Amino acid sequence: MSGFRHAFSLSKQQVRDAVPPGTVSLSIHSHQILHGSSTRHTGELILVPQPSADPADPLNWATWRKATVLTCVSVYAFIGNFTSSSIASAFPLYATPLAFNPPISMGRLSHLVAVNVLMMGASNIWWVPLANTFGRRPVSLISILILLFCSMWAGLAKSFESLLAARFFMGVGVGPADTSMASILFELVLLLMMEVAPNMIGEIYFTHQRGKAMGFYTALLCLGSLVGGISGGYIAAHGLEWLHWVNVIITAILFAACLLFVPETLYIRDEPAPILATEKSAIKEGESAQIEEVTNSPQTQYSDFTFLRSLKINTYHGNLTRNFIAPWLTLRLPGVWLVMLWYAGLVGGIVTLSSVGPTLVAYPPYSWGKNAGLINVGGVIGSFLGAAATVALADRAIVTKKTVKDGELSEPEARLPVALPGLVLATVGLWVFGFCAEAATPKMWIGMQFGIGMLAFGLMQAPSVGFNYVIDSYRSLSADCFVAITCMRAVISFSWTFFVGTWVEKAGPAVPFGVFGGILGFFALLLFPQWYWGKRTRIATANWV
Repeated sequence: MSGFRHAFSLSKQQVRDAVPPGTVSLSIHSHQILHGSSTRHTGELILVPQPSADPADPLNWATWRKATVLTCVSVYAFIGNFTSSSIASAFPLYATPLAFNPPISMGRLSHLVAVNVLMMGASNIWWVPLANTFGRRPVSLISILILLFCSMWAGLAKSFESLLAARFFMGVGVGPADTSMASILFELVLLLMMEVAPNMIGEIYFTHQRGKAMGFYTALLCLGSLVGGISGGYIAAHGLEWLHWVNVIITAILFAACLLFVPETLYIRDEPAPILATEKSAIKEGESAQIEEVTNSPQTQYSDFTFLRSLKINTYHGNLTRNFIAPWLTLRLPGVWLVMLWYAGLVGGIVTLSSVGPTLVAYPPYSWGKNAGLINVGGVIGSFLGAAATVALADRAIVTKKTVKDGELSEPEARLPVALPGLVLATVGLWVFGFCAEAATPKMWIGMQFGIGMLAFGLMQAPSVGFNYVIDSYRSLSADCFVAITCMRAVISFSWTFFVGTWVEKAGPAVPFGVFGGILGFFALLLFPQWYWGKRTRIATANWV
């Protein structure tokens, strides 16, 4: 019986002793009593999940290989956001007859970003089921090729409509950076970009390593938008077409790197049976118990992990129809909604700021011209500060004396408070940017910089915590969860960006960014009920996971 009524009727002690999916033991002594002395560990921490004996298991890969995969998928996320945002700081040039005749209004130009960010998320409706069926590697390589050829199309476009269509399909090519590459990271941290990418991180890193790895990924994810916004104006000064040919060059380099250095990370391993509450009680009462010897079945003989084997060319994990339906079933999970709304609000905020900010400072009283992209410098600083905070705190929340030495269970909800400072700063940052932009005095760009920096800090920190929370809580469904998360991000980012240009022209910056900040603030407040009742919701949904 695992319904919500049952979960919320349990006493606090019953909840504390329960071990739903996501609750794990990092204590060596506790784990060995339950699973035998063959449990693999670092000498201090239990390895969660437990790796197999297969050299092809991503959890067994050498550190250099994991680091290489992490770097490649994180750079994919960086390039995806770079290609999306670099055009925004060139909008003042695109609004002149030099680009299109008759000129295109700023409101319509913002659609070039809006349709791109829409498809960056929405395309994962098919990318992730395909990656779950045929593997992360082929999906990632095909999507990078789509980005490459559509960037060439954008560079050759002669009309606004053609450029808009190219940007639409560029978003399709970037989509797996949010999901499939996250899957690789999930298979690495289980090892170490946007949907396929976060899963890739989870597939190569262990639970106690995942926070730092996901932090690195999220840092490049965030910096892509900001660096693109800064550099776009300078690139466009050499010709608007060079905005797109630079995208072609860096995407071609990325394709070559992923082709050579990113193996297939989708790996199916046998998971140990979950620890029951009664077994946990036995641990407490049996501190002096002897661990009995277990007769293990003969070890399977595995072949060496060669380059050809790393490709897993014939990967197929059916069925495809079930994989297409599965993401929508994750909407039953409260934790998915929490992270989905956080990520959507934060990305929607940074995309709108990156689109509107350069346009505001390109004209009087600032008149920055081709330097308009420098309004994003505050965001770069905020990203580095957010990255430092994430690296310092992300895994410390679950790797404590109580969970390692004293045998307490590690709960995913322990990560959530780490995101609170970032969410508060991001909310206030949207308001600071809007009110300072509304004042429009020569020195108000300083306040705008602070606003972008505060939002970037939150975008760096909160999604990293949220992604790890989803992977810890719903590890077997994490790829499907990321589909739902990125689709909501796409909807909010698209809607905010699609209307923000016209809204700012009519009402000024204070009103739209005041509303956006209020919405993000509401999303942030949802942290508290999930922090307090999150384990109960995981008990309630255990049969679905």
